[in-house]
Amino acid sequence: MNILEIKERALEIEQLGKLPQDILEVIYEQQLFKLFIAKELGGKDLDLIEGIKVFQRMSAIDGNFGWLVTIGTGGNLFIPTLNQEIGEKIFSPSDAVIAGSGYPNGTAVKKDGGYIVTGQWKFCSGADYATTFTMNCFIKEDGIMTDKIISCAVSREQVEILNDWQAMGLKATASHTIRVQDVWIPFDKTFQLGISKNSYNNVVHSFPFTAFAEASFLSVCLGITENFLDEAFSLMEQKNKKSTYSERVGALQFLFMQQKKRFLQVEEQFYSMLTDYWQKHKLGVELTEQELQQFTQMSKESAAVCVDIANNIIRSLGMDAIIETATINRIWRNLCTAAQHGFLTP
Repeated sequence: MNILEIKERALEIEQLGKLPQDILEVIYEQQLFKLFIAKELGGKDLDLIEGIKVFQRMSAIDGNFGWLVTIGTGGNLFIPTLNQEIGEKIFSPSDAVIAGSGYPNGTAVKKDGGYIVTGQWKFCSGADYATTFTMNCFIKEDGIMTDKIISCAVSREQVEILNDWQAMGLKATASHTIRVQDVWIPFDKTFQLGISKNSYNNVVHSFPFTAFAEASFLSVCLGITENFLDEAFSLMEQKNKKSTYSERVGALQFLFMQQKKRFLQVEEQFYSMLTDYWQKHKLGVELTEQELQQFTQMSKESAAVCVDIANNIIRSLGMDAIIETATINRIWRNLCTAAQHGFLTP
């Protein structure tokens, strides 16, 4: 299957509520969950900017598809934090992909060379096909909850999936809640970001995690906005052919050009700042707290602009835009949903 064919199946994907198996096979074949994994483990070992641009391109095809590629690849950052044997076992399979949550919604109690883990975590995108789940827990010592956090890598068969994802958009991301109850996790399947335990780490893995996440999610929003603008242009062209009101046609064209210009400015600003930071990081220059805060602010503001662009245009598309099965409506809902991620909201 050609990846571009996925665009034609976007409604089918949304109504199914998950990625069909044949599309998952395309992801596995093209290593789209392994963009930042070493080639020895079956990955593509891309540069950060290359990978971020893949996120945007996939999201411009379909928001659900792009979001899941982005989330799946995000799990690549955990590779250096696991001991070599565990890392190879988790990431070597062709269908290997991690889902999970960064929120410390669980408890971990030390026992017999590991932890007894209990907890429940929401919004675990890709839960229906993930081979491993990661989850954060507060460590409980001597019956007292501490503020220490440990991350755990848990096998799929140990996790209960609650099929509760019912958002307005990104309906096919299977971002369900996961739950574990008194599951024993050995010490060698726990990890902490920033602590390297094997030789598979590369420069992408040491890039500041928050900035990586912000760049990843913003690239999804940019891709979905790009898709929205393409679809809006097609709808406007159709309306213009039918309209006898030249003033309205002119107003629509001006509005579209105005919003397209805003999009291109946001896109350029994003890649300019990200490229600058990436070059510094590759040279071993540590990004300052001020630079990281500027990136956070830029990411949040850019996501808001993407939503505003879509909102400004959709108001001019009439009743067609409010039908849930309409392509423009689906793209708009996906954008609004993606932009609600905690890394992008005010």
